[in-house]
Amino acid sequence: MTLTITPTRDLDACFALRREVFMREQGFSEAEEFDGKDGRAIHLLAAERGEPVGTARVFVEEGRIGRICVVTRARGTGLGAKIVRAGMELLRERGAKAAVLDAQVRAMGFYETLGFTAEGPEFDDGGVPHRRMTCPL
Repeated sequence: MTLTITPTRDLDACFALRREVFMREQGFSEAEEFDGKDGRAIHLLAAERGEPVGTARVFVEEGRIGRICVVTRARGTGLGAKIVRAGMELLRERGAKAAVLDAQVRAMGFYETLGFTAEGPEFDDGGVPHRRMTCPL
C-alpha cells in the first residue's frame, strides 16, 4: 500500500471526502459542514495510490485538529490514527504545546488511544453529542 498524508491545496478532494462522510453518511447539512473556516486551515489529504481516502484540517494558531474523516473502505486500517498523528506533528512543528479537537462522543475511545483526554461537558454539534479533547504535544 502506497499511502501519503500531506498538506494540500486540493480542497476539492478534501471537500468531496467530507461531503461523503459527514453529509451523506452522518447527515450533517452543508451549512454545518462548511462553516466558513476552511480558508484559515491547513488541510491534510491522505491518498492511497493517488486516490483520496481521508482528510483533516488543522488550525495552527488554535492548536486544533478537526473534520477528520476516512472513507468507508479505508476504515479499520489505522489511517485515521495516522491522519491525527500527522496533524499533531504539524502542530508540534509549528510550536503548539497541545492539540485540541471536538470528538463525537462515540469516537472518544479512538482519540483516547492517541493520548487525548476529555475536558468539559458534552455538547451538541449538528445533533451529534461531542466533547472537547486535548493532548499534550
